[in-house]
Amino acid sequence: MRILVISGANLNKLGSREKIYGSFTLDELQREIADYAGEAELEFFTSNSEGEIIDAVQNCAADALIINAGGYSHTSVAIADALAMLAIPKIEVHLTNVMAREPYRHFSVTGSKCDGVITGLGIDGYKAAIDVIKRRVK
Repeated sequence: MRILVISGANLNKLGSREKIYGSFTLDELQREIADYAGEAELEFFTSNSEGEIIDAVQNCAADALIINAGGYSHTSVAIADALAMLAIPKIEVHLTNVMAREPYRHFSVTGSKCDGVITGLGIDGYKAAIDVIKRRVK
């Protein structure tokens, strides 16, 4: 099973961002969830560019998708439209609890086109997404 993991706006700066995001880097996050995934093959894509994220979604050849579009989650109808076209399991993950943050973060445009949204569990949110995908993709 192949899972595409997309990291969007500002996630490349994990480890040097506000403490709310944790002290780990994006490379450390990716290594930890790749180890956790076991036999599932994870492919990672990272970009701060909305268009590149759309291209990655449109060109996805994996069996499932995990996405954290960062701030684009709350604003990008274009990424949401690309997600809506993708007929595989899709889970949105946020490291922080977006419901405990600024009101404009309480709604996810992109999450509305995913099968579920996991928020506030840090790296464990990605692990939970992997667990769900493994149960749904046989």
